[in-house]
Amino acid sequence: MPELPTYTATRYLQPLREGGSLPAVVDTDGGGLFVVKFRGAGQGAKALVAELIVGMLARALGLPIPSLAVIEVPASFGRSEPDSEIQDVLRGSHGINVGLRYLDGAFNYDNSAAGELVNADLATRVVWLDAYVTNPDRTHRNPNVLIWERRPWLIDHGAALYAHHDWASVDEARVQTPFPRIREHVLLERIAHLDAVDAQLTKTLTDECFA
Repeated sequence: MPELPTYTATRYLQPLREGGSLPAVVDTDGGGLFVVKFRGAGQGAKALVAELIVGMLARALGLPIPSLAVIEVPASFGRSEPDSEIQDVLRGSHGINVGLRYLDGAFNYDNSAAGELVNADLATRVVWLDAYVTNPDRTHRNPNVLIWERRPWLIDHGAALYAHHDWASVDEARVQTPFPRIREHVLLERIAHLDAVDAQLTKTLTDECFA
């Protein structure tokens, strides 16, 4: 996979409190604005690992995802932040973190309001990816799809690959089991020709994609 750009965080602009990981909109030194996921947040560094792996797999499959970057958080960053909870997160996040390009003006996807922007092919590929990476977090209640410039964008993959939180329980049998929570997927009702998409995407994810 291609190397990600690295930027240094310069200004903490706005916390995003919709999720439990307390990400924030952050300005960087020449990279512009990113939504940064902090490894000092409650979900820890493994959520950031999942964010990177799934995001880069999505990119390899040609799925729409905001640009990824490595964001360095210096020790001086956010010292003027008055919120003690945010201060604790930032103190635990000095060093490497993960950022996704901030999509200014984007809004949450809803089947009834923006369904025409997601065709059957895209829906099928997104459902395939989320089943592959065991992502439980793209439901009607919490779609984690943004609409920006009349296009859908996939975000927030920190809950995926949840087996890596308990490697001791992973064996050959477990990795072959179905992923039952895919039945809750927000795009499941829009899929078509799943077998054909499966054959195509399986060929796309070559060994080089994981190198």
